[in-house]
Amino acid sequence: MISNNNAPSSTMPIDVVIMAAGKGTRMKSALPKVLHRIGGRALLQHVLDTAASLQARKAVVITGHGAAQVEAACEASATAGFALEFARQEPQLGTGHAVQQALPALADDGVVVVLSGDVPLTRADTLFQLIAASGGNKLALLTLEMPDPTGYGRIERASNGDVKAIVEHKDASPAQRAIHEVYSGIMAVPAAALKRWLARLDNQNAQGEYYLTDIVRFAVADGEHVVAHKISDAVQVAGVNSPVQLAELERAYQRGVALGLMEEGVRLADPARLDVRGDLRCAHDVSIDVNCVFMGQVHLGEGVSIGANCVIANAVIGAGAVIHPFTHIDGEKLGVTVGAGSLIGPFARLRPGAELGEEVHIGNFVEVKNSTLARGAKANHLAYLGDATVGERVNFGAGSITANYDGSNKHRTVIEADVHVGSNCVLIAPVTLGAGGTVGGGSTITKDTPAGSLSVARGKQVSIANWARPQKTAKP
Repeated sequence: MISNNNAPSSTMPIDVVIMAAGKGTRMKSALPKVLHRIGGRALLQHVLDTAASLQARKAVVITGHGAAQVEAACEASATAGFALEFARQEPQLGTGHAVQQALPALADDGVVVVLSGDVPLTRADTLFQLIAASGGNKLALLTLEMPDPTGYGRIERASNGDVKAIVEHKDASPAQRAIHEVYSGIMAVPAAALKRWLARLDNQNAQGEYYLTDIVRFAVADGEHVVAHKISDAVQVAGVNSPVQLAELERAYQRGVALGLMEEGVRLADPARLDVRGDLRCAHDVSIDVNCVFMGQVHLGEGVSIGANCVIANAVIGAGAVIHPFTHIDGEKLGVTVGAGSLIGPFARLRPGAELGEEVHIGNFVEVKNSTLARGAKANHLAYLGDATVGERVNFGAGSITANYDGSNKHRTVIEADVHVGSNCVLIAPVTLGAGGTVGGGSTITKDTPAGSLSVARGKQVSIANWARPQKTAKP
């Protein structure tokens, strides 16, 4: 039963059929067309997400070109909430033939919504309105009012408003060509009726294909009502057939994301220069400068400021933190956590497993990986902290590193609270620096150091008077 607030009042199950068999020749790519990405997700994944929003009972994906690859991609990123099945269309003999392949998976008691795997931005509320127009007993077409409908099939209506026919542009009379309402390729239809009409298809046409749109003719001939739900937002029904169209829809998608963020109070320096390729969630008073990219799951706390040209993936940024320009944060599977009030960058890199406490400072050209830094710890310049546990108020000097890899295994470095590590030091793990200690600049530390001590490990300085530099040998 449909329970979504935007859903029509119907108890009929919804089954979704997604046509995803095409090759996409104009994409000029070995990758199946429906696996090209918008907003960091495959075109087809967007359509599957829409099916989930409809609370569909089942989604049947019709595959053909690159079928194994497409099916594997769907299963790897399966959307919860409905059964997922596949039907292969081999060879591909038209849209009607495609939907025929899905019929064995469709029960007679539902409403079938037919979508395309390369049309990613159809809104769920639009489809709910289409399903409501169908009422569970009528063929309902999603149509579009276009200023210039050249090349599209026109919707011809009867005097009572029902759809009488879809007339292809090449077959249309001058009066019919003056119609601006066109068919989008999306429909909702009772499953039992769909099966009857598909059984009557033939390929007696110029293309020698079985057209799904022919069921309109059969429905009218049977005296059935064919209705249309008309929209004016072309983005919702725009498909991808070329890299140009892919880029256009990417921008349309990002505009929608940017508007949604701004309506929630996020300040964007330029909405046209934002890329969200995952799920970005923001608390109040977040500001984001230009050319930032967000991937995976990113949460920005209250008052967070993101500088220009940052790339942030799979991270939680605490309230009041400042991420300076050109910072790269990528948590991958382990995630990255930045504590409240921390200052990161510019030109910093936080890698998987970096967990920073409150008011931590990570400066320019500092890399942190699989390490925890407690409150107030600082590594302000040109440093590497890998597989380290860093205590409160530690100051990690410029040019210093934890040598965490011995060629076979990773080892951990423990730096206890209030330690000061001078510049250009190498801490060879496993090693522990005792609380409150100091490591003199240029030291290579291979053994644990006592709390409160000064540890220096470097060669004695030697000065040779009147030393002459070697001279270049003259060429013969």
